[in-house]
Amino acid sequence: MPAHAASATESKSQQAYRFLRTRIDDGRYVPGYRLVLGAIARELDVSVVPVREAIRLLEAEGLVTFERNVGAQVALINETEYLHTMQTLALVEGSATALSAPLVTPEQIGRAREINERMRRTLDDFDPHRFTGLNLEFHSVLFEECPNPHILDLVQRGWSRMRALRDSSFSFVPGRAHESVEEHERILQLIEQGADPLDIELAARRHRTATLDAVLAYQARHPHPAPA
Repeated sequence: MPAHAASATESKSQQAYRFLRTRIDDGRYVPGYRLVLGAIARELDVSVVPVREAIRLLEAEGLVTFERNVGAQVALINETEYLHTMQTLALVEGSATALSAPLVTPEQIGRAREINERMRRTLDDFDPHRFTGLNLEFHSVLFEECPNPHILDLVQRGWSRMRALRDSSFSFVPGRAHESVEEHERILQLIEQGADPLDIELAARRHRTATLDAVLAYQARHPHPAPA
């Protein structure tokens, strides 16, 4: 029996709800991901009716939105929460990266560059969830040596908050992924060159705020429709 098979007491709509909710919560269905009723129904081996009911429940919870000519999709992130989290993360991660820079070894630079190359290779067959995971892995190499445990804690809290917001920004601004990879290489070069810590901090901060700006611009063009 497949993992998503319903229990004896679970209705088909509850089964569909649990299936969709799990994938939204764990990030497999990222913000902006289109929920195609027919495809989901075939995967669950049910009709589209229980899938539609499940999507209505998720819509009422604010996890799914419905837009004319687009259909159902995983809700985009809350603008205010995203803004505040990204602004804070830009500051503390920039600081942590600058403080870490003198302590980062050539081996760690090589590791970060290898991760960035893996990110570059994903661009042709783009997987936003995978790209976001690699993005965290890349930045962790650059801030994990931060000697200030309080700043490091704030950075880790910021990334945890982003996960709670179900963030995979690159799912709806994929062009930003290409820019991000190039900016990563520039930050690595600054660290390798022993650049002024302020230059490193500002480069890391601009890198984060550029993603924020791209997401907010997208959100402005695609405002959240009201839940049905």
